[in-house]
Amino acid sequence: MNAKGRLYTACIGLALTLVLASAPADCARIKDIAYFLGSRSNALIGYGLVVGLNGSGDNTNTLFTVNTLANLLDNMGIHVDPTQTKTKNVAAVMVTAKLPAFARIGARIDLEASSIGDAKSLEGGTLLMTPLKGPDGKVYAVAQGPISTGGFSVSGASGSSVQKNHPTVGFISGGALVEKEVAVQYAELPVLDLVLKAPDFTTATKTASAINGAVQGVTAKAVDAGTVKLEIPPGQRGDMVAMITKIENLNVQPEVVAKVVVNERTGTIVIGENVRISPVAVAHGSLTVQITEKSNVSQPMPFSQGQTAITPQTSIQVQEGKGALAVVGGGITIGQVIKGLNAIGATPRDLINILQSIKAAGAMQAELELI
Repeated sequence: MNAKGRLYTACIGLALTLVLASAPADCARIKDIAYFLGSRSNALIGYGLVVGLNGSGDNTNTLFTVNTLANLLDNMGIHVDPTQTKTKNVAAVMVTAKLPAFARIGARIDLEASSIGDAKSLEGGTLLMTPLKGPDGKVYAVAQGPISTGGFSVSGASGSSVQKNHPTVGFISGGALVEKEVAVQYAELPVLDLVLKAPDFTTATKTASAINGAVQGVTAKAVDAGTVKLEIPPGQRGDMVAMITKIENLNVQPEVVAKVVVNERTGTIVIGENVRISPVAVAHGSLTVQITEKSNVSQPMPFSQGQTAITPQTSIQVQEGKGALAVVGGGITIGQVIKGLNAIGATPRDLINILQSIKAAGAMQAELELI
């Protein structure tokens, strides 16, 4: 590498260091943990037909597909007998999409089409014009376009078949055209509501303090665990975008609830930093774990003007054989228990059962959530 390359690499490294050092590791931007009331997406839904399938559409016994196709042709001036209509190349689908906040007329949004009949695959099909409605029954977008399934389903005459992913669910990127906007106005509002995605009283208080310390004139107050109200002075209501941008990029250290999340199907265990256990004894299988906690006295040297300090020392011994799990002393972290159990190769199921037993005994100061 030449001198110019080394200089470029050094500059990139310095820039990354400055970026990483600009905010504490545990902090998050307000825009990542909260949102302003009104700036959210809205669900849309519609019923439509996918045509052009290669014999993988709905069966003729699927009456709603047959009737829909007959009505469609009738509206186009082509009169057909529904009982004589073949639908093997047609599939009825439910179309779903999300209308983003501030989406304007003419913008395009993504959508998904899911078969509601007995179609085998939507591969190669084209969604016909489908109005998408909101919860109020009004049409906010119109969908149409070729379906992309990302999978396939192939079957042979003997009954054997091969399938990849879910061919009865399709996706159209930018397949819906916005026809009606959801009015969201922030200009000239005297009060803004900032809503936390994970309600917590401490996080709400920290968020209000961060805003009051960084944005002059704005008064932020945490009214409950999930809402921070911002009072906007008249002089700053004309430039709400700049003010919201500044607020969204402020750093706040969110509070994390002590929780242990267990997925028994996959053997996954996620343990929060603040999880603690009280003195408890648990026997499980042939695992023997002994956890003790001692207090050591650190005495300063003579004439050093130091102070005597008490330092805790935790000892964990694990062995496999007949015995009991003994935990002596309080404040031991579950991370220390898991570390000792992993040292002898305890299975995830063993760990899950032990955690459930500790929680059932009331010795775990944390939530235990099974998913």
